[in-house]
Amino acid sequence: MPAQRKYPNELRERATRMAIDARKDPATRTGAFRRIGEQLGVNPEALRTWVSRAEIDEGLRPGSTTTDSDRITELEREVRELRRANTILKQASAFFAAELDRPSR
Repeated sequence: MPAQRKYPNELRERATRMAIDARKDPATRTGAFRRIGEQLGVNPEALRTWVSRAEIDEGLRPGSTTTDSDRITELEREVRELRRANTILKQASAFFAAELDRPSR
């Protein structure tokens, strides 16, 4: 079950859009995160993180996109499961090989 988010998605999207627009104008760039965060009741650092993620997703900033990060996480989970299954299969094959090597009565 995913963790409950502190801020609704609509608020995140609106705040991110406002901050990106404010940062485009040199006159409003300084203190944009703090100012918009206070207006919307959002922590400025959370807003800064959202904007950074949005810029990466749009290709404006280098980094791993959200889609890529999610895919990497899913693949890492799959690798862990496969490694666990391989370990179980190796142990089972070793057990049965030992049973075949025992002299029968």
